[in-house]
Amino acid sequence: MNTQTLRSQTPGRSAGFKGALLALAILFGIHNSAFAQKQEMIVRISEIEVHPQYLEEYKTILKHEAEASVRLEEGVVAIFPMFQRDKPERVRILEIYRNDAAYRAHLKTEHFLKYKSTTLHMVRSLVLVDMDMPDPETAAQMFTKFNLKDDGQ
Repeated sequence: MNTQTLRSQTPGRSAGFKGALLALAILFGIHNSAFAQKQEMIVRISEIEVHPQYLEEYKTILKHEAEASVRLEEGVVAIFPMFQRDKPERVRILEIYRNDAAYRAHLKTEHFLKYKSTTLHMVRSLVLVDMDMPDPETAAQMFTKFNLKDDGQ
């Protein structure tokens, strides 16, 4: 696992939490055809700690950036922000890109650059954790079970 620390490391990360996020990554948009390209796909968890006084403003900006990334960028499979229940200033973002070129293109988009420039002073720490998918075949089966609508089952 490759970890890049961009500011001070955020305390309190657990392996179980990372495993749960990896499962979510699999459920949000990785299709069977993408598994053949597993080596190219970028799966990352951004671990962010926001200064509490900026939390609500940060959430609003992040929501817009995540939505625009998925809607506008073909190579962005998922940008899925989550906030720790007992400490909402601890943010985890599951990021999935089709390949390195898609990731690099994302970093140059207007919406990402706006997000970075407007939230930089709000962020206490940021750690980027690159992840691997251990079992793409089972992940494909899990994805077929995922459904946001309540269909009575």
